[in-house]
Amino acid sequence: MNYALITGASSGIGLEYARQLAAKGYNLVIVSNQDEANHRVATEIADKYGVVTQPLYADLSQPDSAQQIYDWCHQNDIEVDILINNAGMLLFSTLVHTDPNRINTLINLHCTTPTHLCRLFGNDMKERGRGHILIMSSITAWTPYPTISHYAASKTYLRSFAQSLWYEMRDYGVSVTVVFPSAVDTPLYNLSEKPRRWLLRLGVMITAEKLARKGLRAMLRRCRRCIPGLLPKIEYAICAILPAHALIPILKLPIVKRLLAKL
Repeated sequence: MNYALITGASSGIGLEYARQLAAKGYNLVIVSNQDEANHRVATEIADKYGVVTQPLYADLSQPDSAQQIYDWCHQNDIEVDILINNAGMLLFSTLVHTDPNRINTLINLHCTTPTHLCRLFGNDMKERGRGHILIMSSITAWTPYPTISHYAASKTYLRSFAQSLWYEMRDYGVSVTVVFPSAVDTPLYNLSEKPRRWLLRLGVMITAEKLARKGLRAMLRRCRRCIPGLLPKIEYAICAILPAHALIPILKLPIVKRLLAKL
């Protein structure tokens, strides 16, 4: 059977991707390290949309997780037509104060596992002559971001990787779309209700539902990149022309120095 496989699909943006793909009639593989949530989401979506949903527990921060997922799909005769690399984590801290284990987790989650998933499932898509790959990067991929140097660098890797992969796969019927969101209204930010409402109203933050809709539209249209919302487009335009050393005066501000000292 043909499926869409979504990592980090038990909550947030991944859950929205799952719901919207199910509404379009796609069967789903729901992948995350939240086993109970995987089963709950799979049941809810199957009941609502009448599609087949397969919950799959996987610790995507482990280097061999992509191979385990791929092997499981083959063992269960699951043909993945859509691969959405969405799982991620946000880590605020200066590099020297970051736990090395957390760094390894972030790099494996954002770089290692998506790369191997694209290699494994992308090869199948190439042989079939069809398929879609969507990769979630970030607007932070376009310029240095102190206090999230590890996070932003991993998203920069995904930006370069996805755009290079697009060139490699374009002649084989396989689309590769990379999405560059700014702030998204998900539990990652741990904000209270009032600031969330204001940020959404001002357009500083976008809902997961809106982001997923724009990302899927771009993917199904076989677009190479998607920058959802007006603010990310403005940020992208500024970052594209702003030299990295322009950050130095900002970093010298007393309030910024105090913040960096705490992180």
